[in-house]
Amino acid sequence: MSKNQKNLTLFALTWPIFIEIFLHMLMGNADTLMLSQYSDGSVAAVGVSNQILSLIIVMFGFVATGTAILVAQHIGAEEHRLAGEISIVSISVNLVFGLLLSIGLIFFSEPILLSMDLPHTLLKEASSYLKIVGGFAFIQALIMTAGAIMRSYGYTKDAMYITIGMNFINVIGNYLFIFGPFGVPVLGVEGVAISTIFSRLIGFIVSIIVIKKRIPTALPIKRLFQLPASHVKNLLRIGVPSAGEHLSYNGSQMVITYFIASIGTNALTTKVYAQNLMMFIFLFSVAISQGTQIIIGHMIGAKEFDNAYQRCLKSLKIAIVISLMMAGVFSLFAEPLFRIFTSNEEIISLGKTLIYLTIILEPGRSFNLVVINALRATGDVRFPVYMGILSMWGVSVTLSYVLGIWFGLGLVGIWISFIADEWLRGILMLKRWRSKVWIHKRFTESEKSAG
Repeated sequence: MSKNQKNLTLFALTWPIFIEIFLHMLMGNADTLMLSQYSDGSVAAVGVSNQILSLIIVMFGFVATGTAILVAQHIGAEEHRLAGEISIVSISVNLVFGLLLSIGLIFFSEPILLSMDLPHTLLKEASSYLKIVGGFAFIQALIMTAGAIMRSYGYTKDAMYITIGMNFINVIGNYLFIFGPFGVPVLGVEGVAISTIFSRLIGFIVSIIVIKKRIPTALPIKRLFQLPASHVKNLLRIGVPSAGEHLSYNGSQMVITYFIASIGTNALTTKVYAQNLMMFIFLFSVAISQGTQIIIGHMIGAKEFDNAYQRCLKSLKIAIVISLMMAGVFSLFAEPLFRIFTSNEEIISLGKTLIYLTIILEPGRSFNLVVINALRATGDVRFPVYMGILSMWGVSVTLSYVLGIWFGLGLVGIWISFIADEWLRGILMLKRWRSKVWIHKRFTESEKSAG
C-alpha cells in the first residue's frame, strides 16, 4: 500500500463515518419533524413518498457498494489509474441509472402512490413531493457514489463535513419555506422538496471539487468513453447481489411488520419506538464495519491477506464489546427513554423487555455487520447474499410467525426470531471468514495477470 493508505487506522476512518451516519439518523427525518409544525396531513404525505424514495436509494446503493470495494482494492494494489477509471465509470453508471428512475418517478408518481392505498386527500401533496424529489433523485445517486469514492481513498472526514453542510442547508431551507420569514413564500411540502434537492445539489458539487482537489487522478473525465466495459461488469458483479440482499431484507421486514400489525396498534407502535432506540445501539458497529471494509479493501489489493484476516477479527471484537456496552446502558435507562415517546404503560413495559433482549441480539448483529463487510471488501459477495436471503426468510420471517403469531408470544417471539437470524448468519459468516476462501476473490489487475 502507499504511505497514505498505510497510515489509515480504524479509529481515524471510523469516527467521521460514525458522525456522518449519526447525522443522517438525526436529520433524515428533519423534513417530517419541521412539517409537523405546518400540517399533519403534509407529514403523512411526505412519509409515504419517502418510503418509495428509500427503496430507490437502496437501488442506487448497488453501484456505490461496488465502487467502494473496487476502488479500495486498486488503491491497495497501487493501481491508481484503474482506481480513477472505476471512479469515473461508477459516477456515469449511477447518473444514467438515476436519470432513468427519476424520469419514471415523474411520470408514474400518482399510480405508485395510489397503489399504496394513499388517501385521495393526501395525493396532491404526496405526488408533488415525489415528483420534485424523485425527479432529481439522480443527484442522490451521484452523491452516494462520490461519497463512496472519498471514503475508499481514506477521506472520511471530508465526506462527514459535506454531510454536515448538506443537513445545515436543508434545515435552513425547510425553515424558510415552512415558516416564511423575511417575506419568503410559504410553500409547505413543495418548499421542503426544493430545499432537499438544493442541499443535495450543493453537496454533490462540493464533493466533486473535493475529489478533484484531493485526488487529481480520481476522475479522468476525458477518457470516459474510452474505458473498458469490464469496469461496469465488475461493478455489477459486486453491486447487484448486494442490492438483492438489501431488497430481500426490506421485503422480509415488510412481511414481519404485517404480522406485528395483526397483533395490534400497541405492538406496532412499540416496534417502531424500540427499533428507533436500537438504531443508536448498533450505530457504532455500522461505523466500525464500514471503516474495516475500507482498510481490508486496501490490504487485499496489496495482498496483505494475513493482516486483513486479523483486522476483521480485531474489529469484530471491538464491535461486540461496544454493542454489549451500549445495549447494557440502554437497558438501564429503557423506561425513561420510552417515556420520551409515550406515556402508554403497556408500550413502555413491552418496550423495556425488547431492549433487554437487545443485549443478546446486538452482538449477533455485530458479527453480520463487520464480517459481511469484510467479505465484501475481499470480493466475496455472493455467499453473504445467499445465506442472508435464506436466513431472513427461513429463520426470521418463519420464526416470527411461528413464535409471534402461532404460539402467541407477540413481539417477544418476533424479537427471538431476530436473535436467531442474526446469530445464525453471524456464525456462518465467521466460519466463511476463517476458511479464507475469500483470498481468491479479489478484482485487482495484478491478480488477473497472475492468473
